[in-house]
Amino acid sequence: MAEAFPDFTPVNLLTGCLGSGKTTLLQRLLADPQLSDCAVLINEFGEVGLDHHLLERIDETMVLLQSGCVCCTIRGELSDAIRDLHERRARSKIPPFQRLVIESTGLADPFPILSTVHSDPVLRHHFRLGNVIATIDAVNAAHQLDAQEECARQIAVADRLILTKTDIAEADVVARVLRRITAINPAAPLWRSAETPPSAEELLSQDDVALHHEALPSVPPAHHHAHAHSDIHAFALAFDAPLDWTLFGIWLTMLLNRHGQRVLRVKGILNIAGNATPVAIHGVQHLVHPPLHLRAWPDAARQSRLVFIVKGLEQGRIAQSLRAFGLGGALVAVPPA
Repeated sequence: MAEAFPDFTPVNLLTGCLGSGKTTLLQRLLADPQLSDCAVLINEFGEVGLDHHLLERIDETMVLLQSGCVCCTIRGELSDAIRDLHERRARSKIPPFQRLVIESTGLADPFPILSTVHSDPVLRHHFRLGNVIATIDAVNAAHQLDAQEECARQIAVADRLILTKTDIAEADVVARVLRRITAINPAAPLWRSAETPPSAEELLSQDDVALHHEALPSVPPAHHHAHAHSDIHAFALAFDAPLDWTLFGIWLTMLLNRHGQRVLRVKGILNIAGNATPVAIHGVQHLVHPPLHLRAWPDAARQSRLVFIVKGLEQGRIAQSLRAFGLGGALVAVPPA
């Protein structure tokens, strides 16, 4: 009997600017036994160097690695490549992978890739979004962030951040890059790969736990430097009183319908009126994950908290819209870290 695979296979996106160490990270992950039940979509076999991991070549676009991982190149549309993998798995033509990892190109805006999984009428019934992992080049990040908005967007939507080349970058350069990263995305855990490389488990397999049980941190005060993309920033809102779930849902839907392109990410834990346990929410631009009812509160405060990462959208406008929906009475100020 064929081994079962999940009803909704998690999809992890590995993104990062050119030269940020994405391929090096992927090489290390492909050799990790923890990826033995994964399929990986990459841009080119030659760039990753799979020869010493190769067990069997299935066809010109697909190989089976010694670890058991299925590795494929993307030819044409991403949705077609994912469908092909799913159909082959369903027919037992390839191992029944439990997770899919997608490597993006260096200049790719991550949102269209995430949208493919979330919006495709076939894929959305078999796959779900997992962690987004972004690699950041400590040596060149300052220039890349100024020159390429995609780099800032990659950081903004990431659940996991990997800062590379810290062993060859000057300490003051690393410190400045860390401040810029934190200003864009203060919530995502960050590893310095040269000193403490993360495991595949930490990056990929903890997405359910990480997405919904991480403490939402205080947001540092904005640093107003003359950077090209300094209008991408984070802020937090908190509510002392329970929220009306219907009103909140209508408000969030209308906010993302109006400003989805500028709400790069929203993540939070909510105290809903009539619920003993919290509800976790998570959205990237127009895409909203299904809300998750958690088993317990992480602390005794039971305070609703939302963290936004936005582009050119002021905190005051968000707060004003909440008040317009009758949700502002419970709104309290969140002091900066």
